[in-house]
Amino acid sequence: MTPLAAAANENLAEISNVLIYSSMAVYTLAFLAHIAEWVFGSRSKVGRTAAALTAGSGAKAAAAPAVQVRGQAGGTAVLDKPKVVTRSAAGSRDVPDGPGAAGGTVKGDLYGRIAISLTALGFLIEAGGVVARAMSVQRAPWGNMYEFSITFSTVAVGAYLALLALKKNVRWLGLILVTSVLVDLGIAVQVLYTASDQLVPALDSYWLYIHVSTAIFCGAVFYIGAAATGLYLFRDAYESHLEQGRTPGRFRTSVMERLPSAASLDKFAYRINAAVFPLWTFTIIAGAIWAGDAWGRYWGWDPKEVWSFVTWVAYACYLHARATAGWKGRKAAYLALFAFACWIWNYYGVNMVLNGLHSYSGV
Repeated sequence: MTPLAAAANENLAEISNVLIYSSMAVYTLAFLAHIAEWVFGSRSKVGRTAAALTAGSGAKAAAAPAVQVRGQAGGTAVLDKPKVVTRSAAGSRDVPDGPGAAGGTVKGDLYGRIAISLTALGFLIEAGGVVARAMSVQRAPWGNMYEFSITFSTVAVGAYLALLALKKNVRWLGLILVTSVLVDLGIAVQVLYTASDQLVPALDSYWLYIHVSTAIFCGAVFYIGAAATGLYLFRDAYESHLEQGRTPGRFRTSVMERLPSAASLDKFAYRINAAVFPLWTFTIIAGAIWAGDAWGRYWGWDPKEVWSFVTWVAYACYLHARATAGWKGRKAAYLALFAFACWIWNYYGVNMVLNGLHSYSGV
């Protein structure tokens, strides 16, 4: 165990604060770049999606050509070809990803690359702030809600960048991710901030590294799945409008054509949630083992324990429903969002509203 009497290094703590604020400034620039990407890269029309919905054949949609835009120098810039997927979860129609899902026009693609670069820079700066916070007290940087929040957003951005590095088409997630990170950091520095200090004795355990780190990682990945699920609902409604022969407004069209198809979003969200669910199971088990060491019992119906289990049940129901006929598409999506809402309540609500054995971690 670390010596609890050791004082925090105020210089490193201040460096951490500066780095966190600096990352917020860079994320703000990334947010503006993403807005520019959507504005200048959202000139695609409803034609591709509407044609796929009215063609009556997935093969016709699959034959759609790559998106090509003439550059100012006369050359042809070929952007990523939208993938055509079968919407097996919520229907039988074949719909291609929106033409702007992987970059849009050349100008939009340029702003998108700038946004990703700024997001990566913001991630490095924020990660530096988390590391400096840890070094200031020589312990894991998630002993209170402020530290949990800055680590959570760092992991969420890191997971997004990792998916991009793996050549996954997730650029469409960039705007909502950066926006959420700015909100998370704003709440952290204005509401949840806690001066750098040592842990209370009950938290001074190696299980802090195991249990809390996995909880942070699970929450960050669950967030990505929830964001994809929310966008799925909007894109699904858009495709339904087109299928019914209705013409959405220009703004709605430009936004929806920046997204992958509803089937792609639905499949992505399901795979993300399914992949991290076993780790969430381990998180609860690790917490029970830690509770046995710290309090002499593995389960005591503490609010944090109860809502962790409720979250587990909600995601288990979603995964089961998603694989069962009759509970696919929008119904399963609502259940997934409810499950993530349980996770959010377990973090903010339980810590700030309810009293329990976990309250010693402080705000």
